[in-house]
Amino acid sequence: MQGLMEDARAVGAIRRKIVNIDDSVYVPSQVPSLLEEMLALVVEKSRLVRNPLEAAFFLWVNIAYLQPFEDGNKRTSRLSANIPLLLGNCAPLSFLDVDVNDYAHAMLGVYERRDTTMAGELFEWTYRRSIAKYRTVQQAIGVPGPLRVAYREQLRDVVQRVVGGDSLAAAVAALGLPEGDWERFEALAREELRHLEPYNCARYRLSMGVVEQWIRAGRPGI
Repeated sequence: MQGLMEDARAVGAIRRKIVNIDDSVYVPSQVPSLLEEMLALVVEKSRLVRNPLEAAFFLWVNIAYLQPFEDGNKRTSRLSANIPLLLGNCAPLSFLDVDVNDYAHAMLGVYERRDTTMAGELFEWTYRRSIAKYRTVQQAIGVPGPLRVAYREQLRDVVQRVVGGDSLAAAVAALGLPEGDWERFEALAREELRHLEPYNCARYRLSMGVVEQWIRAGRPGI
């Protein structure tokens, strides 16, 4: 919502103004302390749901129903639904093909009757389409190798340590990887370090200045 609200202080803040839902008799709670408490409860409950799809649906419906912010609540609910999906290595969710009226009717069922039947049907329909689109994109651009997926956090740590002054061999040895993965992982990390540049260093949580200095020094540690 940055740049989309008149009061910049309201961005991301629990609302203190009355919110009305267009074309609905539903009136969300107007008590800031209750909104904050309920939002925290929704987030905490979603973390306990093991099935990523169920957690995504739970966040989408409940954040939209709660209306905790002055504006952008439905947008926030749709984006939030992607968090458990991405954490669970599932395809992301998109509502781009959803008809505006279908979306409105699904939300009205939640708002006015607390009935998630239409919302559930809409969620299933659009997620199946999202999966198909995501599969097409994957086929077009390729997918990361299994070694990179399995050790992505370790790869980031090794790159950080080598840029920070450690040798690649020492950084990899400190991980204690299974013997069968050791050599392949070290080759992968060496390749990443050879292609590390100031324009792509953010994915390793490194500053441009530090990376530039490391490159000027001749990429030591590799």
